[in-house]
Amino acid sequence: MDPQNSMVLKSGIWYTISNLILKCISLLTTPLFTRLLTKQQYGDYNNFISWQGIVIIFVTLNLEASLISAKFDYKDKFKQYIFSILTLSSVSTTVWLVLCNIFMAPLSAFMEINPLYINLMLIYCGFYVAINIYQISERYFYRYKTSVAIALGTAFGSTFLSLFLVYSLRDGLFGRILGGVMPTILVGLFLYLMIACSGKRIDFSAWKYALKVCLPYIPHLLSLTVLNSVDRVMITKICGSEYNALYSVAYSCGAMVTILMTSMNNAFSPWLGDKLHIKDYVAIRKVSKVYIAGFCYLAVGIMILAPEVLLVMGGQSYMDAKFVMPPVAMGCVCQFLYTMFVNVEQFEKKTIGMAFASAAAALLNLGLNAVFIPMFGYIAAAYTTLAGFLFLLVIHMLLVKKYGYGEVYNYKLVVAIVGTMMLITGGMNLLYTNMVLRIIAIVAYVLALGVVFKKCKDAGLIERFLKKK
Repeated sequence: MDPQNSMVLKSGIWYTISNLILKCISLLTTPLFTRLLTKQQYGDYNNFISWQGIVIIFVTLNLEASLISAKFDYKDKFKQYIFSILTLSSVSTTVWLVLCNIFMAPLSAFMEINPLYINLMLIYCGFYVAINIYQISERYFYRYKTSVAIALGTAFGSTFLSLFLVYSLRDGLFGRILGGVMPTILVGLFLYLMIACSGKRIDFSAWKYALKVCLPYIPHLLSLTVLNSVDRVMITKICGSEYNALYSVAYSCGAMVTILMTSMNNAFSPWLGDKLHIKDYVAIRKVSKVYIAGFCYLAVGIMILAPEVLLVMGGQSYMDAKFVMPPVAMGCVCQFLYTMFVNVEQFEKKTIGMAFASAAAALLNLGLNAVFIPMFGYIAAAYTTLAGFLFLLVIHMLLVKKYGYGEVYNYKLVVAIVGTMMLITGGMNLLYTNMVLRIIAIVAYVLALGVVFKKCKDAGLIERFLKKK
């Protein structure tokens, strides 16, 4: 196995393991926080988190998206580039802090968040970007150990500090928010100083470079936020909050596939950038075949076991929502595939098309929801979201081909994979109603995994991989 490919595989495995641990922390502590906080406090905290996800896009400017190309364009002064975009993010954070405090009264009323918590949110965003930029820059040099350690350390710190403060303080909501943001602020401050010492001075040309790449990315991210969340808003309005609860729990279970997507892309995108830089499209096509096949195989496994996951997460009363999970998981497969093409667009610094594509997908999702949720109920929202992600995949495939990178991936393979996975998604609905068929499917799945493992072992791939450091 090529040493670089081995590093990609190893980092992918470690990112997946760390993300699974992070997901488990969240799942295991949810029952604790729901009991320590009142319903109103728990609802207010989730409102805070929802707004934080939106605010962070504007405050940080998503400048880390420029690193995939800056690694080569600023090859000789990459550390200076990292420090430069970090200071640009700090300028943005400061501006937002000033503006928000000037208009704090109406802003607080609109967001339904205490002014103190809004300030904590903005400060959190300012230091979160230091962690994010540092972790991503480490990934581009395949130094995954530090990145994983920071992610796990921050997550454990936030969890235990939050539990301690919620239990100790009279105001549980303040304890939950303070415990959630303080570890990130402290770790971010340390990394900020470390990046500053390494980068030493600001290169203002990096500001212009990063903004050109990243500003179009903001509407792209906002549109994806709409695409991922508008269905729940519309279900509540059309069907009622009870159906939204069913959909939300099932959506969270089905979207566990995104853990794989995020983890694997963290490892794949730096390697892809290296290969695009030297125009080694043959290697990309070869590795991407295995990459896609491996992801889809894991996604099918999650689909098969989805009802059991739903039973653990929500209980028997949520089992009617199991039919939401196959289309949600398939939507995540489409996300995974179009992210591969988005990586190419980021490398080429062609992000305007991404913004228009995401906005169009969000509008498509809104229109389909308005038509089909009243006709078929809350389950229809899962299929309309899948349609939005499938639309995005097609658009990004066309954009990458237009930019002259049509040879990077095997388009016929992508189409064949999507068609096969769509058939499997449809078949899952039958499996969920027939236990005998599900047992047969699980046995066949495990046997297939055993065959692949044996072939890799016979070829010496596993032994060579384990010997790599």
